[in-house]
Amino acid sequence: MMLTRRTITRGPFFWLSVSSGIVIMAFILLPLIQLFVAPSVEMLRVSIQDKDVAHSIWLSIYTAALAALISFFFGTPLAYLLARHDFKGKRIVEGIIDLPIAIPHPVVGIAILGVAGKNHVFGQLLAELGIRVMGSVTGIVTVLTFVALPFYLDAAKAGFEAVSPRLEKVSRSLGASMFSTFFRITFPLAWRSMLVGLIMSSARAIGEFGAVVIVAYHPMIAPVLIYERFEAYGLKYSQPVAVWLVLISLILFFLLRILTLRKTVEQ
Repeated sequence: MMLTRRTITRGPFFWLSVSSGIVIMAFILLPLIQLFVAPSVEMLRVSIQDKDVAHSIWLSIYTAALAALISFFFGTPLAYLLARHDFKGKRIVEGIIDLPIAIPHPVVGIAILGVAGKNHVFGQLLAELGIRVMGSVTGIVTVLTFVALPFYLDAAKAGFEAVSPRLEKVSRSLGASMFSTFFRITFPLAWRSMLVGLIMSSARAIGEFGAVVIVAYHPMIAPVLIYERFEAYGLKYSQPVAVWLVLISLILFFLLRILTLRKTVEQ
């Protein structure tokens, strides 16, 4: 007997899928909806006018952007290398790159302090150069770069892999240098994936808490301020700050969705 499309798509498995989808959507949306409706508009206005809140949000954006830019400048050559070349130990390198995703966040902070502390040679070198990691913006950027780098590298690598090597070979055969070929051929074709990587790494960095609170409790980024307000005053005073931070994250999320949607349409 031939099954119709309606029979297949409206069977028990279909309704199980729908039910699972509803549960997951509710699980994600209910806490966020409650977060947004809990504080009044007046509370949101007052909170953003608070100098401590405004400074912490700006510091979060600033340090996350710096982490993304560092990931861009140092990660792009490595992403291109991984996309274009197979070599012994490549899988090990890719595994090391993704390690920050799997490591618990407080462990990241402890590990960075272990290297940047006065008991380590590298930490002593930094001290002689006048660079302070613990309790500084430098420390925050270091932590955020550590956790954000894999997201940029993976996105950029995927973008480079999508560019046909034949185009680069044609350019090189016509006498163009590797640098010229990259900036005239590869970069224009892969820029959208690289931008997606920048947004993903920024979004990841802007929400980091566990590692930052160990390396640099002060100056306070927004997640640390939210934690302090919650510990000191409870939900009422922490929710408005959380709403502003979520709004920033949502802006980054919508930019990411727009870019990926355009990429899909173009393909």
